[in-house]
Amino acid sequence: MKKSLVLAMAMALGVTASAYAANPFSDVPAGHWAYDSINKLAAAGVIEGYGDTTFGGDKLMTRYEMAQIVAKAMAKGANVDKLAAEFADELDNLGVRVANLEKKADNVKITGEVRYKYMSMQSDANQRDDVDAPKSFENDLRSRIWINGQINDDWSYTGMIENTQDFDNNSGDEDTEFKRAYVEGKIGGLAVTAGRYNAFFANGNIYDDLVDGAEVSYGDKVKVTGFAGKATEVDGGNYAGGELAGAFGDLNLAAGYVNYKDLKQDNASVGKGLDNAIWYVGGDYTMGEVNLSAMYLKGDMSKNDVDEKILDDDGWTVGLAYKGAEASEAGSWGLFANYYDLGGQTYIAHTTDANTFDGAGFKGYGVGANYTFAKNIVGTVAYYDTENKLNSDFNDQRVWADLTFTF
Repeated sequence: MKKSLVLAMAMALGVTASAYAANPFSDVPAGHWAYDSINKLAAAGVIEGYGDTTFGGDKLMTRYEMAQIVAKAMAKGANVDKLAAEFADELDNLGVRVANLEKKADNVKITGEVRYKYMSMQSDANQRDDVDAPKSFENDLRSRIWINGQINDDWSYTGMIENTQDFDNNSGDEDTEFKRAYVEGKIGGLAVTAGRYNAFFANGNIYDDLVDGAEVSYGDKVKVTGFAGKATEVDGGNYAGGELAGAFGDLNLAAGYVNYKDLKQDNASVGKGLDNAIWYVGGDYTMGEVNLSAMYLKGDMSKNDVDEKILDDDGWTVGLAYKGAEASEAGSWGLFANYYDLGGQTYIAHTTDANTFDGAGFKGYGVGANYTFAKNIVGTVAYYDTENKLNSDFNDQRVWADLTFTF
């Protein structure tokens, strides 16, 4: 038994320097540094030694032996919550109730993520053969600190602070924001999320960005979800909608509707009155380590109740993925490919890292790979080639690379 563990257990039971029994173990003489602590633990019935008058302090304990000591200390009223959380499975097998001890011992958890990203972009816009297309790049370091607190058995709070350092011009520009603040919990049979969080509508084909809103869902294999709020990252815009999704073995299906009102209301050149209602249906099917996905979307955009006539009102996308890098598994890897043909009325803030031409509609493809170099260190590299659906002379090619550390 380690010195620190003996002292900690003894302190939890209120050990003093006085002896409670005369030399209980033959291999722990009165002058030993742990004599008083071991004496008290033995007198309290927490430790028993090996039944041959020896304590065996130089031997390694099994997890079950340690769990027995923790259980006896708990029975004596000792505050050993962290030890109880560590040995919860063994204590459960011993019939000791330890429900929620881990939550009690670690009520607030802090995790983080650091991502370095480099992306090069080359855009063509009616370029002559003797003129090089303009090039640009993004080069930044993004750090995120996540804070999760358990409010009670059913409710939790999540907050996130994000710092981005821009390396493009060596100016040292950086920005720090409090990007997430929301609660999650249950009301009866309903699962609830409310606050500022990242909404992910239609697998990100419609929207993948921050909102101030609420989401309520019911069901397991067949789930009904309703949501409403404000799209904070697209110049405003209130939204409401719902989704019906079902999991049928390896097949997942979903259909939904999102109605946006007063999009870009903070943009003086557009003003209020730009609305868009988007329907979608899609699914994915897993065959071993291969996943195939597809989705169709239909938009209905209007400005002051006048229908949009220029932007395409429908679109579709398909995706193929093989395996996938898992942060917890070093050496794991994956490949992915996606094709897009989406009208400008079918998305608000698309999840892709390709150029979506500011809502004009786009088509093209993206391919990439990811790999876990070591536990919690994952790298991704991808290539995207897309063009503007209103004018195919406007196109963009991007190479994306990132390395993400999580802790």
